[in-house]
This record gives sequence, C-alpha cells and structure tokens, in this order.
Amino acid sequence: MNISLRQLRAFLAVAKQRHFRRAAESLHLTQPAISRHIADLEAELNIRLFDRNTREVVPTEAGRYLQSAIERVLDELEGVLAHVHSESERRHGKVRVAAVPTLSAELMPACIAACTRSYPELTVLLHDQSQTLVLDSVRGGEVDFGLAIEPPDTEAFDSETILHDPFVLVCRNDHPLTRFASVPWKKLQQEKLVLLDYSSGSRRLIDQQLAAQGVDANVVQQAGHTHTAFRMVEAGLGITVTPGLALPISEQLTVRPLTPTVKRAITLIRRRHRSLSPVAELVWAQIRETASGLSQNQLNRLKPR
Repeated sequence: MNISLRQLRAFLAVAKQRHFRRAAESLHLTQPAISRHIADLEAELNIRLFDRNTREVVPTEAGRYLQSAIERVLDELEGVLAHVHSESERRHGKVRVAAVPTLSAELMPACIAACTRSYPELTVLLHDQSQTLVLDSVRGGEVDFGLAIEPPDTEAFDSETILHDPFVLVCRNDHPLTRFASVPWKKLQQEKLVLLDYSSGSRRLIDQQLAAQGVDANVVQQAGHTHTAFRMVEAGLGITVTPGLALPISEQLTVRPLTPTVKRAITLIRRRHRSLSPVAELVWAQIRETASGLSQNQLNRLKPR
C-alpha cells in the first residue's frame, strides 16, 4: 500500500473544512492538487471517502472512521518527528570556548577530540587567551563560555569548578632545592623567581600564597607563558612556581611539590543568568567529563628528574 503523508493531510483538511477550496487554502495548495491527493488515496484504499454535492463535501462512514484514526496517528507521528528533528539540531552548530593557555594546551585538545567523535557535525572553536581576555570574552558575549582560573569577579558569571590543580616548584637539576622531596613555600625567600605576569589567573594566587607565608618575593623575570618561564629557568635565571597541568617535559628541570599544598580552581564560566544553547551545553558537559577523567598522575607528575 502506497499512501503518503501529503495525501493523509489533504484528506484531513477536506474532512474538517467540508470543502475542497477551503482545504486547499488551509494547506497552501491548489484545489486540483487537493482533488488529486483525495482521488489517489481513494484509489489506493479502494473505497469512497467523501460524498460530494454542489455545496459541501461530507465524509462517508469509512471516511469518518479514517478521520478519527488518522488524527490520532498524525498527531503522534508529528510529535515523534519534531523530537527527532530537535535531537538532530542540538548536535549541529559551532561552539566558541575561551580558555587560558595551560588549559588550552592540557585539557581542551582531549575535549575537542571527544566532541568530534561523539558529535561529528558540531564544531568547537577554541580561543586561546590570557585570563583577562577570557573573562572579557565571556562578559562581552564573544564566546559561548570560558575556562578560567577561579575568577575574582564572581558576580559577573555563573560558574562551575571542575578541577583543582596544585602549584609546584620547577628548578634546574643542579639547584640546591632539588635535594628536598618537597619544598616549603618559605624556602622561596630571597630565591630568584621567574613568575607568570598578571595577565595570568595563576599569578594572583601565587602572590597571595607567598604573602601568606611571609615570603618577600624576589621576582627577577615575568613571562606571559609557562613555556617561556621554563626556558628562563633552564638558562639559570631563577626558579618558577607553576600549575601542575603545565609541568615541563625537560631533562634539565626538576619538579617538586610545594608545602603546604595550594591548588587553583579550574572553573567553567558563562555570563550571569544567560542560558547556554543546546550545543554549548554538550561541550560544557564534555569538558566537565574530560576534567574528571584526568588521573592524579597527570596532575601530580612530581617524581624527581
């Protein structure tokens, strides 16, 4: 049996309007098109569905039964199709995410790869930015959401902390502090420090801890990226404090835990009282899942080198 949805919709329109012209107008079709759909449907079912006269069109007994049944079936079918369309749409589109450099390098690649596998028609566009620019991009609506280091202006954002990342000490292999299994913050007194500059979300937290430990910080160099700080340490310019996620891969450098342990809160942020789109919600959830899957070995690669 070859019956189309167009035929059934045409049938229902005629049954409700009791008139071919009015039925055609309600469906934005021509009257001949409606007549053809009804004729084809009656031929397929091999039964008369309407009694016609000069003034109106009246469903036959079979037509009335079909009208009652088809109304229920079409309502359910359209609901199913609308749901399927909605599920399809929420997996299409572009999502813009701003992230600070250490998270752009260590967390976001795995997240983008997971999104590509699960939602191949969804595109994640990463904005690799300093903390200040991440906050500005989210606040200004230039991105869907951001990944930052516990923003100080919590009133401007809705946020969710997804990971706590410890600060560690990085120094050259020949530095005296390498003899300790862990290094108290107080031992940084008078050491030459190479620290991230104030565009970084971590610098504020490092300064707070140095002050809390009574350390008179001797900052000899400031860098915009951890990679630059590590190269300066290799060159013998000083030692550095860095987040665990940003640990260097270098035979010339040693990593030690700092005590007491201080961790930065890695936080998803979006504009206050602004809902995310369905596709952005998917990426937000994927970042949360990727962060939760990071092993302690990844966060605490602190073995002597």
